Amino acid sequence: MIGLDHFRPAGGHVPPRNVRTFAAVASAACLALVAAGTALATGHGAAAAAPEAVGSNWYAAAPYLMPLDNDPPDAGAVMDATGLKAFQLAFLLAPNGGGCSPTWGGTGPVSSDTAVAGVIAAVRAKGGDVSASVGGYGGTKLGQTCGTPEATAAAYQQAIDKYGLKALDFDLEEPEYENAAAIHNEIGAAKILQQKNPGIYLSVTTAGTADGTGWFGKQMLNEAKAQSFTPDNFSIMPFDGGFNGAASQTAALANFNSVLRSTFGWDEATAYAHEGISQMNGRSDTGEYFTQADFQTVLDFATAHHMARFTNWSVNRDRQCSPPDNNGKTSGTCSSVPQGAYDFTKYSVKFAGATPPTTPPTTPPTTPPGNGGCTAAAYGAGTVYVGGDTVSYQGHTWKARWWTQGEAPSTGGSGVWQDLGAC
Repeated sequence: MIGLDHFRPAGGHVPPRNVRTFAAVASAACLALVAAGTALATGHGAAAAAPEAVGSNWYAAAPYLMPLDNDPPDAGAVMDATGLKAFQLAFLLAPNGGGCSPTWGGTGPVSSDTAVAGVIAAVRAKGGDVSASVGGYGGTKLGQTCGTPEATAAAYQQAIDKYGLKALDFDLEEPEYENAAAIHNEIGAAKILQQKNPGIYLSVTTAGTADGTGWFGKQMLNEAKAQSFTPDNFSIMPFDGGFNGAASQTAALANFNSVLRSTFGWDEATAYAHEGISQMNGRSDTGEYFTQADFQTVLDFATAHHMARFTNWSVNRDRQCSPPDNNGKTSGTCSSVPQGAYDFTKYSVKFAGATPPTTPPTTPPTTPPGNGGCTAAAYGAGTVYVGGDTVSYQGHTWKARWWTQGEAPSTGGSGVWQDLGAC
């Protein structure tokens, strides 16, 4: 899923970044400190002491959230506003410099992470949980660098153990899914994790086409068949490929059902019970439009056919731009269509079998025109920057000294970024 969100980070998702109000940050920080104190008392890391997992219906409905990029909204505020119980955190990748250890976005090692652990602790403190998504549209994937299914699985197991994860999503798309060896490693790792972590919820997400999925998607399904691996669902992303509106998406879902039937020998009902969809709310990277009415139509199709998963890219984008159409551009931090806050997330809540609140949240989420007070555009991991370009990241404005892509602003690394100060 998804380019613009890095815009979307690898995998067909558009990832906007960094917007939080001071109150939201303070709230999340307090919850994280409480969780950390409990963890220290039991001798575990910040997010290791996981509560009881939420029902699989919530993992099946969890929309994608970039917790560190694209102006992430406060997860607790989203839960209060919508009734949502689970998020799909994106993305676990190999280190940008290579290697076989999990990182967030290629730059944040899981081993030393506290920021994502704090988000997870805050979500769990409110009775929710998270799944982690591996891969995506950009960056280097662990299946490409780890060499074997066993090594790939061991890398993902580090994240499972650190955060107490009960669910994992394999977002297999460009360029990784064009690499047969990498897909062998990813599917093999998923099978190993399924065996090693009984009851773990596993989804596999890949690109959607008018006939369901393309050649590489079918190759991935054949790899799963060859390894006798069956996840909780195989999901397609019917956007960024000539789609427009719900009718084109439901037609692709029907065709993907046929692909699953012919690949695995399932009947129609069994195939739908292993089939999911991941949508893109609002304006897609390629200029397609998917409105609230389209989401409702797809939701009706999914529930009528007893499909296994209904998700979207992304919570970061689930708010109105200013102006609402964003001047005909796609954003990682807003939808580019008229909407209320978290309109699209509420369809996930309905798919999970719950009813979203009818009253607005006490503190409505804000539209992110200023990136937390910054005037520069939010940093995007998939965007190419040249010397002199400025971005906002974690409340600071940064200037690129030379060409760069995929290296998050910091005072370390290659030294490409100059910190111009807090916004």
